[in-house]
Amino acid sequence: MSRTPGEEYLEKAKQLSKEETERLLSRVRNKLVRRLEDKKMTPLEVAAVQLEIEDDDLKVWREKWAEIKKKTKAK
Repeated sequence: MSRTPGEEYLEKAKQLSKEETERLLSRVRNKLVRRLEDKKMTPLEVAAVQLEIEDDDLKVWREKWAEIKKKTKAK
């Protein structure tokens, strides 16, 4: 994962409160934590990447959920 944060997500991360940023950073994946520890990325960049990852995951989940609901209605 050689992700760099997109401008949209950097802006979203800048808008987060300190508490929201802490909660977000508590969910980051190990590879991002290492980049933060190695100072290859700033906390803002890590938060932005995590926001993007979570948005992508949510999109996939919504698609799967829609399929499940569609199959359930068909029965």
